[in-house]
Amino acid sequence: MRNFLKYCRLSFIISLLSCNAVKAGTDNLELISPQDASALAAEKKAIIIDVREDSEWNSVHIPGALHIPLAQLSNRLPELQSYKNSAIITQCRSGARSAKALDILKSAGFSHVQNMEGGLIAWNKAGLKTQ
Repeated sequence: MRNFLKYCRLSFIISLLSCNAVKAGTDNLELISPQDASALAAEKKAIIIDVREDSEWNSVHIPGALHIPLAQLSNRLPELQSYKNSAIITQCRSGARSAKALDILKSAGFSHVQNMEGGLIAWNKAGLKTQ
């Protein structure tokens, strides 16, 4: 009986580690640097969706970005249908809200979605243009 319990514990631990390794691998694929996001947007190969609040957007934003606050994203998905098969980059101040936006978009069937790593903080740190 003891061996069986050890076996069960070991199997459980291995399965948890495997799931985390797979998840970590996919998370990296969903991130894009501010520099790469800027290049794709400049070439019209991707659209940037800024999910910050109105006051944040009014203060400073990325030129050409589409503004849809995170709280409104689910209700405004029909507006984005023309981008369903396009590259979409989600962006916020630091990357946390835009990660949630990525999940919402992926759940709605948008397949080419990436989260800008570090958000607007990283964009500014990289010296990229804002307005």
